[in-house]
Amino acid sequence: MTRLETPLLASLLSERWRSSAGRLILLYGAFFLAWTVLLIAMIDWQTYRYLEHVVDEILEQRVAYLSALDRDKLPGALAMTAAIDLRGVMSFGLFDADGRYLAGNIDKQPLELPADGAIHALANGVARIDGDRTGPSRGVSVRIGDGSRIVLVRTMTVIDRVDIIIRNGFTWALSLTLIPGLLGGFLLARGSLKRVRRIETSVMPIMRGDLGTRLPISERRDEVDMLSSIVNRMLDRIETLLEEVKSVSDNIAHDLRTPLTRLRAQLYRLQRDTPQDDTRGTTIERCIADTDNLLDRFRALLRISELEDIRRRAGFGEVDLREKLQRVHELFSPVAEDKRIVFTLELPAELTTVLADGDLLFEAISNLLDNAIKFTPTHGRIALQAVDEKAGPRIDVIDSGPGIPAAEREAVLQRFYRTKLCRNEHECEAPGFGLGLSIVAAIIKLHDYRIEIADADGGTGTRMSLYCQPSA
Repeated sequence: MTRLETPLLASLLSERWRSSAGRLILLYGAFFLAWTVLLIAMIDWQTYRYLEHVVDEILEQRVAYLSALDRDKLPGALAMTAAIDLRGVMSFGLFDADGRYLAGNIDKQPLELPADGAIHALANGVARIDGDRTGPSRGVSVRIGDGSRIVLVRTMTVIDRVDIIIRNGFTWALSLTLIPGLLGGFLLARGSLKRVRRIETSVMPIMRGDLGTRLPISERRDEVDMLSSIVNRMLDRIETLLEEVKSVSDNIAHDLRTPLTRLRAQLYRLQRDTPQDDTRGTTIERCIADTDNLLDRFRALLRISELEDIRRRAGFGEVDLREKLQRVHELFSPVAEDKRIVFTLELPAELTTVLADGDLLFEAISNLLDNAIKFTPTHGRIALQAVDEKAGPRIDVIDSGPGIPAAEREAVLQRFYRTKLCRNEHECEAPGFGLGLSIVAAIIKLHDYRIEIADADGGTGTRMSLYCQPSA
């Protein structure tokens, strides 16, 4: 596995187990593991205690039997004990009152085993005559009438083997339970994530302004479908409300444009009929200018409303950006020259074509340049550039104007917003309506492009970058 595949796999696994199904499976698995360990530990402990009790009973019975025999019969009884001990689990010895070996397969008395007739644990076992040493054992030592001492020791190998069997069984049971459980949880999480991905795919057009799209609903009718249904009903209501608001705004703009046009015509006739030396002519001229401003604003509002219609995408086609940028440069070169602004065009030898509405792109770039020329002082500089990036072309409009504060760069794309420098029309050198960049934003949204506003290189001026790269 390559270094690139490793983080990708880790990301996918992390994504799987972040889902509700994955977390539920992990939680269940953790509880199951904890209770299984506790259960097996209890069974193991109970089994150990039971088998230990059985060993103790065997030792007690055997030592009671041997203690009851006559002294001269003990060696034979011990030999018989060795004969029937086919597995070699019993160790025994007979010692005289002075501790000398008399019979059995143990030639030395265990120091840690007192002759009190009680069962004791021998952690290190005992050494036999044949050189072997038993493992952990339990033993008993008792004195008989003539002072001799009988030692009986039984190993715990049976108990250890049972313990191993229990632990092996636990391991197999755990693996046969957890592995299918984890696999099932992975598959459940995978199914849930697929549904989330489908919902995410459906949400993308909604985020781009297509409120007619709805979230998918499966035949399961489960919680996810219930949530999708709720969101769909909410989208229905939002779409209705936005259509109503848009309709009201468009109707107001459209209905007011007609009387304003008539008012301007009447003011124009009144201006023509007013003598040149009449002081009221100046007032009439200002009224005509204000009326023209209002008409321009209503036209811009209706233009934005038109651009927000998602159905305009049906007319998209291949657009040669080099040709569009050259035309824009030719159009604004005289305007920049009148203001004594250095206006340059920088294009690569080859520029990828884009799927777009050519006229709208021309309008967006024109608005960006118009805005740059308004705010660039005399003897300033404006550069129109294009860069062919891997994801698609990028168009830059760079000026040497006062710049746009970082806190206002998102707001300038909203309707009627003007920077602090131009909120007072009488003091602003480049007054406007605050709708030029709103039209640019509407065109960019229609094409699913994006715009970035930043400081120009060197920190003086503004760089507006139009990324002709539809988002995924």
